[in-house]
Amino acid sequence: MVEDFEPFRRFICSTLGKRPEFQIVEEATDGLDAVQKAEKLQPDLIILDIGLPSLNGIDAARRIRKLCPKSKILFMSQESSADVVQEALALGALGYVVKAHAGSELLPAVEAVLQGRQFVSSGLSGHYFAPASDSKTLDRPDVHLPPPAQGRMGDTCCHEVEFYSDHAAFVLGFTRFIEAALESGNAVIVVATHSHRKSLLQRLQEHGVDIVAAVEQGRYVSVDVADVLSTFMVHDQLDPGRFLQAADNLISAAAKASRGDRPRVAVCGECAPTLWEQGKVDAAIEVERLLDEAVKSRNVDILCGYVLSSFQREQQRHIYDKICAKHSAVSSH
Repeated sequence: MVEDFEPFRRFICSTLGKRPEFQIVEEATDGLDAVQKAEKLQPDLIILDIGLPSLNGIDAARRIRKLCPKSKILFMSQESSADVVQEALALGALGYVVKAHAGSELLPAVEAVLQGRQFVSSGLSGHYFAPASDSKTLDRPDVHLPPPAQGRMGDTCCHEVEFYSDHAAFVLGFTRFIEAALESGNAVIVVATHSHRKSLLQRLQEHGVDIVAAVEQGRYVSVDVADVLSTFMVHDQLDPGRFLQAADNLISAAAKASRGDRPRVAVCGECAPTLWEQGKVDAAIEVERLLDEAVKSRNVDILCGYVLSSFQREQQRHIYDKICAKHSAVSSH
């Protein structure tokens, strides 16, 4: 049982403990520990959360599949994104239960997975998820999932915000967004920290994305958030005119490289999150407002990513609510 939130871990263990045929041989609270214990114990079943410290559940499962090929995996997460579920199942997991449904679905899911049958939470019943056998090669660490080109990039441009529990979840969320845009023939602008840009490049290459070609075509533009902020932050104050000019320059150049049927630009970044982290709250909210205006006047999709714990959100609820209000869609991972 791999779960970092102790009350929920206790609930799962208590529920399974009522069935004499089930024996919990070990518990883990982070991804790296889970991989090490799985390799040592080679259990029949591993119940695995996704939002784990040190190594997220998706990457942990990828390693476990290589080290414990006979162990079955059941994901149990609060994440209900169809894209994440598909990635989890494509790695070789047989089951996926949304935590909100664990009370009624845990035991049926465990029984199905142990019998070699796929189980997907009832809240996801409207989607089709390819079984593991449809994946290219499950034991390869570079298994590549088709990016979710449909659904996210619709006819209407959007300004989304996603709050991530850790940096690994941030990279995974941005990777899906970038893959979808590139698969659709569109251009992508990434405005992020040096470490995030490096991790994104590595993850995209692992997924088989030809980033070299995308860069050469001008369809993948990656810039450091500090450099971008320096163009419109004057004496620690946001200059709206300079911001709009900087945004226009980036978007116009990238738009020329878009090749989709309806060319558009996808922008994912952390300008506002960086300003919030620096304590420049008013500037962060103003950036989100200006980005919202950009979506309405230009053919662009924008994803803003915040690495933010639940504790931080509760402590700064008034700021969090203002940030959410500037977006067309809000989600947490």
